[in-house]
This record gives sequence, C-alpha cells and structure tokens, in this order.
Amino acid sequence: MSTTIPGAPTAGVDDDDPREHIEVGVLLPTGRLVGRRFASRAEAQAWARPEEGEQVVEWNLVCECAV
Repeated sequence: MSTTIPGAPTAGVDDDDPREHIEVGVLLPTGRLVGRRFASRAEAQAWARPEEGEQVVEWNLVCECAV
C-alpha cells in the first residue's frame, strides 16, 4: 500500500513549471519581434520570410535565455 502526503512533491515533470515554458517568435531584420504569438515553431517557420532576413527564435520568459 502506498501513502501519498498532500502537498509533497511528486516525481516527474511539473507541467506548470515556468522554467519549461518556451515562447516562439519571429525576429525581424531590424532586431524587433513581430507582434503576434505562435502556437509552435512550425507555425512560426511557416509565417516567417527568411529570404527577407526574418529568423524564428525561441526563448524562456523566466530566465530570458535563448534556446
């Protein structure tokens, strides 16, 4: 019989851990991000125009580090 203690941490990945939330965007050649959100990297890649210098980028809002 296993006992679970309320409030105790559980093994595995925490779906609500903000360190795991990655944002995807499109960086314009001017160094600014486009003013829209993308649900996935694939969606951002389909929207971006690399021939005009646009780049798909990912970042984490908590640590503000590039992925």
